[in-house]
Amino acid sequence: MNWHVVVDNMPILAKGALLTLELTAGAVAIGVVIGLFMALARLSKHKVVRAGAIAYIDFFRGTPLLVQIFLVYFGIPMLLKWQTMPDNYQYTAGILAMGLNSGAYIAEIFRAGIQSIDRGQSEAARSLGMTQAQALRYVILPQAFKRTIPPLGNEFIALLKDSSLLSIIAIQELFYTGKIIVGRTYQPLPMYMAVALYYLVMTQLIAQWVAYMERRLGKNDLR
Repeated sequence: MNWHVVVDNMPILAKGALLTLELTAGAVAIGVVIGLFMALARLSKHKVVRAGAIAYIDFFRGTPLLVQIFLVYFGIPMLLKWQTMPDNYQYTAGILAMGLNSGAYIAEIFRAGIQSIDRGQSEAARSLGMTQAQALRYVILPQAFKRTIPPLGNEFIALLKDSSLLSIIAIQELFYTGKIIVGRTYQPLPMYMAVALYYLVMTQLIAQWVAYMERRLGKNDLR
């Protein structure tokens, strides 16, 4: 084994790791927006709205992310009848596919967080003259968000690791970068160990940041 190949390619791996973080952050941002709306729809009193949210959540939680990536990557050009794919389309498709997948999981995280808030707080807000939307915005959601930070952090970490699936559509994230280097150097063991180490460092940093945010928000509640 030639460990020098890892040292020589550290900048390239770092670039792939940075792209992995960017893809994951973009997907989680999409997932948070979708997840919030789907969580509220899931709790709606309207049967059609609630059924639509349930169908969305069940589909994206019940099918493999790899299949969803292919559905988005090949489905959008077919639906829009594109003759050729735009430049860097795979990045847009990858972020969108992961975002749609993440939205289903985040919807359940938000739903659980909202339902964990005592109903009396909503009733108290309404008694003060707030509308249902105001009570949700100013009373329920801020408390629910604090309670959802740990599972949201876990979702970020899970999606970061799942981003390696985007290599299937030739996105040069961390795993795909490592695979290219292996094909050039014929040193699979040291290179994939380096890739694994990069993932480990990123997930640990995210876990530490989530723990810090949880402690900080907990201290604010005590003031």
